[in-house]
Order: sequence, then structure tokens, then C-alpha cells
Amino acid sequence: MPYDPTSQSNLDQVKTNHIHLDLSVDFAAKALSGSAELEIEAIADHVNTLVLDTSFIDVKAVSAAGKTLQFALEKRHEKYGSALTIHLATPLAKGQQSKILVQYATTKECTACQWLEPSQTVGKQHPYMFTQCQAIHARSLVPCQDSPSIKLTYSANIHAPLRAVMSAVPIGEEKGASGSTTFKFEQKTRIPSYLIALAVGNLEGREIGPRSTVWTEPEVLESAAWEFVDTENFIRTGEELLTPYDWGRYDLLVLPASFPYGGMENPCLTFVTPSLLAGDRSLVDVVAHEIAHSWMGNLVTTENWEHFWLNEGFTVFVERKILGRMKGKEHSEFSAILGHKALQESVSLYGNEHPFTALRPCLRGEDPDDAFSRVPYEKGFNLLYYLEKHLGGASVFEPYLRAHVQEFAGRSINTDDWKAFLYAFMEKTFGQEKVDLLNKVDWATWLTGTGMPPVDNKFDDTLARECTCLCKKWNEARAQDAATAAAQFSSKDLDNFSPTQKVVFLEKVGELDPLPHPHLELMDSLYNLTAVRNSEIRFRWHMVCLKANYEKIYPEVVAFATTMGRMKFCRPLLRSLYQAKGGAELARTAFLDHKAFYHPIAATMIAKDLGLTKHKNEHDEL
Repeated sequence: MPYDPTSQSNLDQVKTNHIHLDLSVDFAAKALSGSAELEIEAIADHVNTLVLDTSFIDVKAVSAAGKTLQFALEKRHEKYGSALTIHLATPLAKGQQSKILVQYATTKECTACQWLEPSQTVGKQHPYMFTQCQAIHARSLVPCQDSPSIKLTYSANIHAPLRAVMSAVPIGEEKGASGSTTFKFEQKTRIPSYLIALAVGNLEGREIGPRSTVWTEPEVLESAAWEFVDTENFIRTGEELLTPYDWGRYDLLVLPASFPYGGMENPCLTFVTPSLLAGDRSLVDVVAHEIAHSWMGNLVTTENWEHFWLNEGFTVFVERKILGRMKGKEHSEFSAILGHKALQESVSLYGNEHPFTALRPCLRGEDPDDAFSRVPYEKGFNLLYYLEKHLGGASVFEPYLRAHVQEFAGRSINTDDWKAFLYAFMEKTFGQEKVDLLNKVDWATWLTGTGMPPVDNKFDDTLARECTCLCKKWNEARAQDAATAAAQFSSKDLDNFSPTQKVVFLEKVGELDPLPHPHLELMDSLYNLTAVRNSEIRFRWHMVCLKANYEKIYPEVVAFATTMGRMKFCRPLLRSLYQAKGGAELARTAFLDHKAFYHPIAATMIAKDLGLTKHKNEHDEL
């Protein structure tokens, strides 16, 4: 029986098989209005009510077969929204189906939608809107059973004055009256509600592969098409490792800068941040991650957010497998070193004993957004990396990965389901020897223990050694004045470093006690770090300077954090500025002056970080 502590729907009585959306986009009102028709099926006997999740939705009417149904919008739960209780005309027997039509509109409090003024877009001429439903925000977009345990197909007619794109295959468009166009979509592969996605704006597309188009504002199209030209190679490598790609299209939508994540694996149309447009293709590993989600998360889905690592840990593991095959093992291991550092930072931010540092946390009464961190990603990856080594390497584990997808495709699973199949596969394919090895795994500590993993995996540090050496030189130079130290360094020190190596160098500098301000000034004069546009390098440089209370960087931090809404960057930057000497008021003012720029999810989290709400947030960002 499905269990989801973050849904108020009667998941034990009813499941949704399909949703058809018919929505009009109103930029002036900043609202979507129309209807959702849900095709439901009873999974218990004598079901006389349907309970749906909603949040800040204005429900107008509910009907079935043209007959009005009574409904009640229950008192709002602070974290889970308002349950919509619909009284069915006649009880449903187990297996019996019905279609329920809900007429509704979103409101300005809708947390799934962000509405951008023309001034917030690249082109400055047209408004823009996009949705972000993970984790539990689909309920503010459409009344639904907002749980990943429910997998459904969907179709949509979107009436909009600008081009609409969705996490589905476009099947046609019709010009309507007064400049509106109806865009039609269909998603035939079953997905959880959090993967329903919509964007509307001045969008143009360009083909970048046999099954891929990149969509973005016209001003960014050229650079986006260039940046993501290797997309098809990522997909093919994923297919070689796992199973044939199941979704038909793999398109990319490059969003405006307020998009709060690096990417969102919406099927058929991955949403990505413009921070990936580095001009050197150095940051497109995020695309490998989102493509890996086509199997891990989208096809095989976590049953609820307590088992989120089954989405993200597996995806990071497959992402690094793809990178290893395309670029070489040393690159995937280098990525793992970076990931391990991010995991340490998340654990440190929470505290070693915090329950959210467990791979399988309890989320009863919790908002899953508050539990999002690098823990499910990197602790999950480390478990799978350890299991692969422990069980005999890739020749044993890669066939298992493929079998995992084949076994669970189209289903939502929990950790117990995963573990039972792992045991069954190893016994059937390789015999008792592998079962004996599995029995030696400290499962309790891996799955429910807090803090860092119980096993400290060792990764190939070939690409990290030069970074470590240069960092050590700078650390030793602190004993000298900057003028004397300058003789040891050169503007060419970083010439042979890849962008990722520059990131690791700055990460390692950030682990040191703060460098003296004259040394930071020397480093910047040699390496020109403040002028770098690569977002990952720029972010690390700012964090190094903030740790040292280097006030010359404060205006640059504000400029970056208020024009880049990706939470991976803006949250720690504003949080660190808030904690830096003389930075608290500047951080709060910068956020409040630009609050409308941020996605509602990001704005809520930043407000907590800066002590602007009564509950201080303690978690890391994506």
C-alpha cells in the first residue's frame, strides 16, 4: 500500500491514471485558469470520497459525467496545503474507474509558478512563466495526488499568447482569437506529478541532435545550441550502459536566471539554468546528470521523499559512469572527489547528528524542501560506489544496474524493494558468494546512520594533485608578506588547469584558514578571478573571499547573488555574506530589494537563511 507522509490524498483508496489539463495563461493576472480532468481508479472497496492535494488553488467547481459534485477545501496545513475532499455521486468498487473534472485557477501564492516581467528576461520585451513542481509543488499547479507513489500519463491544451512547452511531446497547435494559440501535448509514459512542467515565453528552438532541440529566448539560442551540442552522445552512452531511451524526445529548455536549480529532469524537456552557458562546454556535466534521470527517477521512481536517494544517488552514479565512458575514468573519479567535498559541507551545515544527514530520513511532518541537500545525491552515490567495489567491480555491477531498470521501470519503489532485488539478482546471477558479501555490508549505518558514510571511499586523485600542490604553496606563502610571496607565483599557474581543476583549487583554498587580504589581492591580480564568468569558479572565489571577510568582494557577491537565482550559488553566497564582517545588513537589503527576482522556493529558503522568518533553515542547497 502506498505510503507518503507529505501527501494528504487518500492514496490507500484511489489512484490517478491520467490527467488532462485545459489551461489558459493570463500574464496580467499571473494565473492559470481552466480545468483538470482526472481519470481515477478505486484500489479499495466502497470508495465514496476522493481526496486531492492542493495548495493556494481556487477551486471553482467539481463534476463527474456532467453532474455537479459536492466538495470541501479543508483547513490549510502549513506545509502540505489544503486537502480537497470530493464526495463521489456513487461509491466506487475496487477496480472501478471514474472521470472527475475540477475547474480551478492558480493564485498569486502558487509556489510552482514563477511569473517574470519582461525586464526579468534576456530580451526585455515579453513576459515569461515557468513551473517547478519538485518536491510537493505540483499541488499548487493542479489538484492531484501529489505523491511520487502515483504514476500517471497526462495530456494538455495550453492557451497562451506566447509559445508553450511542456514535459511532454507536442502534438499540434492551433491559432485562436485575439492572438492566443492552443498548444497541445501528450505524455504517454507514466510519470509522477512532480514531473509535470510548463514554460511559456518568447521561445525559439534549434535542433542539436536527431531527437533533441534546445529551446530558449532568441538572444541566447546561438550560445545554448553550441554549449549543448554533445547531448546525443550523452544519451547514447546512457543507452549503452542501461536500456533504450524510453521518452522519444530529449529537448532542453534554457530558462531565465531565476530558475532555482542546475537542472530539472522534466521528461522530454529538461529545464536547465543559464549558469551552464560558460562558453567552453565545461559545465555540461549537468546534462549528463539530467539524462541519467531518464532512467533513474523518471522511469524508476522513489515511492516517497524519504527514499529520494533512489532517484538522486542512482542518477549521480550513472552520470559518473557516462562521464567515465566519454572522458575517461580519471574525470569521473575527479567528479566524485568534488561530490565528496559537497557532502562534507552538507553534513557540516546540518550537524553530524542531524536526522536529515541519514540516507533514509523520516519526513513525517517535514517539508521535503527542508531536507534537500547533497546527502541523497552523494551519500547515495558513495553507497553504490562502495557496493560496486565490494561486489567485484563494473563487470558485476553494471549488469545489475541494467536489470534494476528493467525490473522497476514504470514503478515507484522504496529502499526495501531496492535491497530485496539487489540480493535476488546477485544470488541468481552470481551465486551465494555475492550474497555473503552483501551480508557483510553495514546496512543500518549506511541507510539510517547520520553523518558521513561508514566507509571512506578512495578515488583516483590524478587530476586533483596539481590543485593540492598549488594550494599548499599559497598556504605556505602566508608566512611571508605578499610582495615577497609574489615571486613564487605566476599568472600562468592556472594555464594548464581545466575549469574543474580551477574549481578544486579554490575549494581547497577555501578549506584553509582564511588567507590574508594582501595575498587574496595578489591571487586575484595574477589569476584574474574576479573577472571570471564561469559560474562555478566565480562562486568558489567569492566564497574564499567571504570566509576572509574581504570586503572588496562584497559588491561582486551582491551582483552575482541577485542576478543568479540558482540556489546552489545564491543561497550560500547570501548566507556567507550575512555571516561575514559588516555583511549582514548588506545581505538582507540585497535579498529584500531583489526578492521578486527569485523563484518562490528560493525566496522562502533565503529568507530562512537570513533570519527573516521565525524558523531558521539549516540545510544545504541543490
